[in-house]
Amino acid sequence: MISIRNTCVRRSVLAALLFVALRCPASVLAEPVTVRYAEGLVRGFLSLRSLDGTLVANGDLIQVARGDRVTARLIFRFKDGSLSDETAVFSQRGHFRLLSSHLVQKGPTFPTPLDASIDGATGQVTVRYVDDGKEKVEAEHLELPADLANGMILTLLKNVRPSAPPASLSMVAYTPKPRIVKLALSVAGEDRFATNGSARKATHYVVKIEIGGLAGLIAPLVGKQPPDSHVWVLGGEAPAFVKSEAPMFLGGPLWRIELVSPTWPKPAATANKTGK
Repeated sequence: MISIRNTCVRRSVLAALLFVALRCPASVLAEPVTVRYAEGLVRGFLSLRSLDGTLVANGDLIQVARGDRVTARLIFRFKDGSLSDETAVFSQRGHFRLLSSHLVQKGPTFPTPLDASIDGATGQVTVRYVDDGKEKVEAEHLELPADLANGMILTLLKNVRPSAPPASLSMVAYTPKPRIVKLALSVAGEDRFATNGSARKATHYVVKIEIGGLAGLIAPLVGKQPPDSHVWVLGGEAPAFVKSEAPMFLGGPLWRIELVSPTWPKPAATANKTGK
């Protein structure tokens, strides 16, 4: 999930532009992604690294499914003590549909600490954040589109057809005022990788945030257009997330998320086992 960094001057400029460009509700014709592979119980261990390989944070993915209701929680604990904790609750009755989302970002890594929540049933979006040392609240009632993807990007990309992905998905971005933006999807091809020497191929998806309208034209000029995000998914009868490269807030760096394997203590020396 991306939250949008702000400063006093830049925030006011971007907020004004976003108000002009995004004040209309998202199209009610937005199509949710079809469930091709039902989600279930998942526990994954992740690393968050800079593109040069430096470890930034350790992550946990915890997902449980009860009936057609899935709760997925993605937690990153940063080396500097910062925390990113996002929980998405969604249904999978034929199509994926976001029911609720809760994002917490705090600590020195994040220029604007925030606590944001989305209620998919009512359209209520609330953002609590800190600006110049003061706590503030933005609350909006939005017409949420059916293809809302907050906290669900990896799940949705495992279910789209690489030959015909949806042109876009929707997402609530925090400026910190909540706004609905579009995520344009495209396939960059297949990239090779290996697991223990076994060659494999992953579909490389490119995700571009489209601010739209006048704001979209001006955003790059004021340093607010986020870079494209990239997600790699292993296909086949059981698609799997391989890695992603994306920022967590506008103005922030691209960080790489990858799965990691557990490490075990080295076995005691033979001499210790024999008592010699």
